[in-house]
Amino acid sequence: MRMMNEFEARVLSDLNVLKSQMNGLVGDGNGGRIAALEHRMEEHEQNWERAKGFLAAFSVLLTVVEIAAQAWHRH
Repeated sequence: MRMMNEFEARVLSDLNVLKSQMNGLVGDGNGGRIAALEHRMEEHEQNWERAKGFLAAFSVLLTVVEIAAQAWHRH
């Protein structure tokens, strides 16, 4: 078996660093930063949908109050 030269050793070292960084990003079966980011985005989207629902309900309530006030004002 022949010995590695300096270039080959450097390439293998860099590949090892890259592998550990990729495990940190995508995880090693337990999730990583990308999985955590996806989870946070899903929570954000759920909160946004909930807020839009509350705003829609509030606008309906304001419309009913306005119609009632106009009807009461006319009588």
